[in-house]
Amino acid sequence: MKPSPSHADVPLQLWVVLARAFDAVERHSRVSIARFGLGTTEFGVLEVLYHKGELPVCDVQRRILVESSSTTYVVDKLVKRGLVRRRHSGTDRRVVLLTLTSAGRRLIQRIFPPHAHAMRRAVRALPPREQAQAVRLLRTLGLGAAERLEVNEGG
Repeated sequence: MKPSPSHADVPLQLWVVLARAFDAVERHSRVSIARFGLGTTEFGVLEVLYHKGELPVCDVQRRILVESSSTTYVVDKLVKRGLVRRRHSGTDRRVVLLTLTSAGRRLIQRIFPPHAHAMRRAVRALPPREQAQAVRLLRTLGLGAAERLEVNEGG
C-alpha cells in the first residue's frame, strides 16, 4: 500500500491528477472531432464563432488558447474550405473579424450536438452535482493561478 502524500505534496498530487484527468477527457474530444475530418483547433474556431458570433481574430485566438501563428494557419484553411469569412472592421482597419459562412454554420450545427454528447459521456464518471462542484473548484483554481502568474510576471 502506498503511503498517503504528506500535506506539502498535495499540491503536486493535484497537478498530476488534474493533468491526467484533462488528458483522458481531451482524448475523448480529439476522437470525437476527428470523426468529422477536423483538427481540434479548426473545430475550436468553428465552435467559438457558432456560439459567440462574429469576433476579432485575437478574441478567437484567446478563447481557443492557441498561438497566433497557429490561428492564422487554421483560419486560412477554414477560409479556403469556405467555412469562415474574414473582413476588416468598419471602425478599425487593423482589426480583422471572423464569421461563419452559411456552409460553416451548417457544418457546425450538424457536428456540435454529437460532439457535445461525446463530452457529456466523457465526464459521466462524476454525477451532475459533482460535475457542478468540479466546475466551481476548477474555475477558482484557474483564476487564482492566473492572478499569481500576473503577480509573478510583474503584471
